[in-house]
Amino acid sequence: MCLLVLAWSAHPRYRLIVAANRDEYHDRPAEPLGNWPPPEEMLAGRDLRAGGTWLGVDRRRRFGVITNFHDLQRAAPTAPSRGGLIPRFMRQGAGAGEYLSSLEPEAAGYGGFNLLLADGRSLWYGSNRVAPFARELSPGVYGLSNERLDTPWPKLRRVRAGFEAWLSESAAHDADAAALFALLADSRPAAEAERPPRMGLSPKWEQTLSAPFVRHPQYGTRCSTLVLIEPSGALLLAERRFDREGRCIGESEYRLSEEAWPDSGS
Repeated sequence: MCLLVLAWSAHPRYRLIVAANRDEYHDRPAEPLGNWPPPEEMLAGRDLRAGGTWLGVDRRRRFGVITNFHDLQRAAPTAPSRGGLIPRFMRQGAGAGEYLSSLEPEAAGYGGFNLLLADGRSLWYGSNRVAPFARELSPGVYGLSNERLDTPWPKLRRVRAGFEAWLSESAAHDADAAALFALLADSRPAAEAERPPRMGLSPKWEQTLSAPFVRHPQYGTRCSTLVLIEPSGALLLAERRFDREGRCIGESEYRLSEEAWPDSGS
């Protein structure tokens, strides 16, 4: 079950801050964070089964992240991949609100999803499991897992509390990105009394998935990602990748000033 915390226009230095864990089956192949060529021109990982991505930042510093929605309503076998929604946003070049308006008529044909999109002016939340389908978010701090935005699951409350403390401390001192990775690395399960109901899952799986960092040989946290974007466009994007045992097996980092962009293939 994926998890992310996000600050939009809520920090004196950064327009957008995101700290996110992507949970997935370990046997689902993926490429690490890298530079996609045009027409997307974004930095993102790539799901090699369906060709999409879960999180990306494009050359114009637009941002997108998607999580699946945990419910009993299964997607049709012919449903398009939810991971294609972010590359499509980058290709179209539209603002976040405009893109979601164009997506709404077909959104019901996808499996359940939560989608957060930011351009230089606004942050939007869209989900085909809530009404209205899309809404603009005001400046502030948000948390998302595989339910509605800000659903207070114990692991999300725990990470969000640490994130808000980091925001307060870093407002007065230089931001330490390593501290955000440490928040995402929390593998402590929630206490049994705190765990939300997990439809159709065994108690053992409930316990496993209740940790912010999920460690399991079949399904777990595959990568942790940080995004920090300044109003000028200066960007820090970093990813740590993990194996079945939860050990870090690779890291990628991009530090870009204003309108700078890495060479193709880097």
